Amino acid sequence: MATQFITAQEAAALVQDGQTLGVQGIICTSVPEALIQALAARYRETASPKGITLFYESGIGDGPADGGMNALAQEGLVGELHCGHLGTSPKMAALVNQNSFPAYIVPQGVNAQLIRAQAGHKPGVFTTVGLKTFADPRVEGCLGNQAARDAGKSVVELVEFDGVEYLRYKTRPIDVCFIRATSADEAGNLSIERESITFDQLEMATATHNSGGIVIAQVARMVERATLPPHGVVIPGLLVDYVVVADPDLHRQCLIDPDYHPEWSGETRVPLSAFTPDPLTERKICGRRAAFLLKAGYHVNLGIGIAESVSAVAAEEGVADEISMSIEAGIYGGVPLGGLRITNALNPESIISHVATFDIYDGGGIDLAVLGAAEIDQVGNVNVSKFGGRVVGPGGFINISQSTPLVAFVGTFTAGGNEYQIGGGKLTIAKEGRSIKFKTAVEQITFSGEYAADTGKQVYYITERAVFRLVKGGIELIEIAPGVDLDQDILGQMEFKPFISPDLKEMDPRIFTDAPMGLTI
Repeated sequence: MATQFITAQEAAALVQDGQTLGVQGIICTSVPEALIQALAARYRETASPKGITLFYESGIGDGPADGGMNALAQEGLVGELHCGHLGTSPKMAALVNQNSFPAYIVPQGVNAQLIRAQAGHKPGVFTTVGLKTFADPRVEGCLGNQAARDAGKSVVELVEFDGVEYLRYKTRPIDVCFIRATSADEAGNLSIERESITFDQLEMATATHNSGGIVIAQVARMVERATLPPHGVVIPGLLVDYVVVADPDLHRQCLIDPDYHPEWSGETRVPLSAFTPDPLTERKICGRRAAFLLKAGYHVNLGIGIAESVSAVAAEEGVADEISMSIEAGIYGGVPLGGLRITNALNPESIISHVATFDIYDGGGIDLAVLGAAEIDQVGNVNVSKFGGRVVGPGGFINISQSTPLVAFVGTFTAGGNEYQIGGGKLTIAKEGRSIKFKTAVEQITFSGEYAADTGKQVYYITERAVFRLVKGGIELIEIAPGVDLDQDILGQMEFKPFISPDLKEMDPRIFTDAPMGLTI
């Protein structure tokens, strides 16, 4: 069938009850928002389609209150969910936590690889990613809520080859997919010249096409046939059934930014001198201490949250050009942005596909990962995926943390209402946080300290007042901030007593001074 150009409303009408819908996008970037909103409007008006299986790789949202997956968080619309993260779609997360439907929370990189495996009709993804975490069927088996446990369905199984344990994540056909590009020619060939990431349009389209499904692409514009540079075509028209030219406000480069940023897509560059240094806060302290792990030539991944501060520190210290920072969305080089813009970067040097990036990560292709940590326990496990019984999901955390040889988890020592006095090379705790983060046992294992120790990984746990490292049998305190009290401010705020290094040191006082540190790497 030749590619047809239709409206978003006509595209939404193609999704039928009970079908599996695959949706492209990561947080606020590369999201086919016009198609999502049209489907949401159709359901509000007609109560159809009912009970679809919704598949997306990471998290999609938040941006506008009803942006991304929040728009599809309507009772009865979703019958089953398979994704990697819910933290940026709180309305969808609420339905999951209410057990409105079974939810299967699978590591983000595995989801990307599952789409590619489905495209080639492979039986699944075989990997060590997820062993001894909640993804392991001996732990929770990716079951995101009680509804999933009650459904009796398995999405992952433990297998063994040549005496080595692996997880097999199972593929599934896709009936309809929503993807996104910049331009479509009259034959349906798609290019992405104004997108800030490549993502997995090709893999999603191929998986859907080869499942006998319908591929629907959202674009910014239509051009004449054969006018797109062949090397610039990321999806050939033979895979594309329908194209929707979207309203510009529903085809933003990033959901929360109405303006186009050419420096994100590589059309232009901005000088590093334009960056404004971050203020001296607990966030910057963590970023500065983590920056001491940088070495010239390192390939580095940064997570969302406090981990993002390493990028700003590197720029302020003038060492950003000596390392290559990457974002799991597929960006290498440049300076990653923060918050809901984390999947974009200023001055990127290369932009490759999301799934190819996880191939690099899973094979240990980066040197250092700096990630967040919400809970840490006495054996070095980390939780970022479930709190108070509410599922959030890991995103790419499991792939990255498990496969990288050097990992630093960063975050405040306690949470909720912390206040500090910082300056003159010292730190004072003016008000302690309400919640302890160093727990006897984490609520959910997103990173396995046991697996990391068994595989010889170097792991650090960096806070504004203390630094720990993973050792056999637990974590060891190796540094404390100048000005804090060991017993009151550190040991007194933990549910367990860590090992304490006989060579316990103070953190570098430059970290607590409101001036550039003069960092060299």
